[in-house]
Amino acid sequence: MATSVVEGALDALHPLIVVGRGLRRLAALARGWWEGAPQDRRGPAAFLAVAVALLVWIVPYGPWLATAAVMAVAAVLGRERAAAEDEEEAGPTEEEAARLQALYDALAPRFCAEDDPHPEPLYAPDGSWERAFVAHGFGEDGRLESLELRYPPYFADGDPQARRRVQQVLGAKAGRDREYHFAWDQEANRLRLSVLGALPAGVCAQRFVAAPGEVVLGFTDPESVQRTLPVGVGEECRDVPPVVWRTGPRSTEPHLLALGQPGSGTTTLLRSVALQALERGEVLVLDGSGAGEL
Repeated sequence: MATSVVEGALDALHPLIVVGRGLRRLAALARGWWEGAPQDRRGPAAFLAVAVALLVWIVPYGPWLATAAVMAVAAVLGRERAAAEDEEEAGPTEEEAARLQALYDALAPRFCAEDDPHPEPLYAPDGSWERAFVAHGFGEDGRLESLELRYPPYFADGDPQARRRVQQVLGAKAGRDREYHFAWDQEANRLRLSVLGALPAGVCAQRFVAAPGEVVLGFTDPESVQRTLPVGVGEECRDVPPVVWRTGPRSTEPHLLALGQPGSGTTTLLRSVALQALERGEVLVLDGSGAGEL
């Protein structure tokens, strides 16, 4: 009987629960923007909010229309699957929280400053990751897959050296055997890290479909280039984005230097280049030992 009563109450109050969840998210978004916004933007934003509130109060039926609009937006934001909501409320596991705290401790020396004007800085030697990390995601193997963090407004995010040091720390703590994409949002003082998918490794050396004077060296991420090539992977044909080296009159640099430890793939690369040169009747000069023995 108690279970039936609870289920009936939840069904009856489901719209209110959805709206309440949306209002909570709206408040969290507003608070996150306010905490991450520079000081020179908070004043104009507060003035604009007060002006809009006064205008809504003066307009006939303004408060009712504004309330209805806010409720509609909250209802849209509050719609979510129950499983995802339970996962969000559960938070990270103990091991994931330890990983996030270790990452926070490694970033603290990069983002903290002795003359920080805030009474509670985002990054401190004895701080916690909850306020600094906005969103995070872990894969099935327990490794970090995505991360969105806030950094102080005084951080020199326009300095390539400062950004590179932060990216090196994130790459080291998230795992050096993967490739990462870093998106710096300088207006909102946020940094988004995402793990790029593995590049295709099962493509054998073959006669690639390329224009004269183009040699396919390998393949990259779909976001890096605007063209694809059909390649054979086993028994199937797949379109992948290539890395192209232009030779002949179109080349700005006609020489190629292939470096790598034994077993890293330099021989496979040279075999692929030679196969493409033979297909077009081009001349390929190789110095395999670096001693001038062409």
